[in-house]
Amino acid sequence: MITSVLIANRGEIALRVARTCRELGLRSIAVYTTADADSAVVRCADAAIRIGSGPAKNSYLHIPALIEASRMSGADAIHPGYGFLSEDPDFAEVCAAEGITFIGCPAKVLAELGDKARARATMLEAGLPLLPGSRDPITDPAAAAAFAAEIGYPVIVKAVAGGGGRGMAVVHHPAAFPEAFARTRATAVAVFGDGRLYIERYLESARHVEIQVLADQHGTVVHLGARDCSLQRRHQKLVEESPAPGIAADVLDRMGAMAVRGALVSGYVGAGTFEFLLDPSDHRFYFMEVNCRLQVEHPVTEMVTGIDLVHEQIRIAAGEPLGYAQEDIAPQGVALECRINAEDPARDFAPTPGELTECELPGGPFVRVDTHARLGYRVPALYDSLLAKVIVWAPDRVMAIARMRRALHELRMGGPAVSTTAEFVDGLLDHERFREVRHDTAMVATLA
Repeated sequence: MITSVLIANRGEIALRVARTCRELGLRSIAVYTTADADSAVVRCADAAIRIGSGPAKNSYLHIPALIEASRMSGADAIHPGYGFLSEDPDFAEVCAAEGITFIGCPAKVLAELGDKARARATMLEAGLPLLPGSRDPITDPAAAAAFAAEIGYPVIVKAVAGGGGRGMAVVHHPAAFPEAFARTRATAVAVFGDGRLYIERYLESARHVEIQVLADQHGTVVHLGARDCSLQRRHQKLVEESPAPGIAADVLDRMGAMAVRGALVSGYVGAGTFEFLLDPSDHRFYFMEVNCRLQVEHPVTEMVTGIDLVHEQIRIAAGEPLGYAQEDIAPQGVALECRINAEDPARDFAPTPGELTECELPGGPFVRVDTHARLGYRVPALYDSLLAKVIVWAPDRVMAIARMRRALHELRMGGPAVSTTAEFVDGLLDHERFREVRHDTAMVATLA
């Protein structure tokens, strides 16, 4: 039984988890740093414990501090949110050793699927389609260059331990490969502590489509439909929607079935996302990776299915069965999410920390805003720049776009030093390529 949950995260996702804990009658414990002392979750949670100074390595990424906070607060479970330690098998293993329920995937599965090369091998054995690529990590630059030439350019070089859009580089020509390989390896070592890389063929104009799965501890796995996340800047998602538009139902059904198969073969437990690239020219799709955690864009799935994913994560971690089958999942309507980051699009999306002197949130029917921001909030320079997620639902895509644009026009969030991406994403929604479902992962780069 879970009675109290320590939230090992910050920002909007920490507040999101605290709210679900309150609805479920569970005690919530927030953690915070000196830079986050006035955060919304500190006021919302039932208790709050300071775990260190500002830098994440001294706080949100410091496992001993989080375990000690759990002991001090009497928490019997930890929810890691997304990012930080949410996919760290060592963290999950330490939690288990301490008798603390980790609300996420088991450590063994995190280790298997968090290693992108091993995940590719597992999914290949499960029968999922993959782009041509290296089955094992490649460490020798000459061997890597030879392999890239063999599978054909363009290629993408990826860190085995990468995630969140970091630790990858697209290479279009052989002459650029050595520098890209060295740079990506250096980034992988610095950010993830693991310099292993793998290479795969790169689709220039792909659709990025992902399948949300839920798997309980009793062998039941379901998928909750597809999300389209093709509007990206340097592999960072800007706009997400569900269902994925312009893709035949039978293709999405096959993609969903493949995700369920991959989850079953890997022994997956909890909420997770199977990511695919789809070639618009022939609607063939290819497995890319598994995100063994809650996704930033999970609200669009919640809006079309009516299923609270954080609620389900906690139920699954407590050992409860899902209680429903695939045929019981019936998504309705269309949901959109726009990420509002404290970044300046006019300066190559440079972060813009500072005080919010303006903060008015949109409202109206079927509009949801997930945010930890408020008037007077000081956006720290130390962490991710996400300020808010604006989510809307409507019966059809045309109405959903109109509702989102109306909501974005109502949004007032910024300050003398703080610019946001609100106006930029509004322009993306109004672009004919997006409205006509001709958008892809290369669209934002071509507009820059």
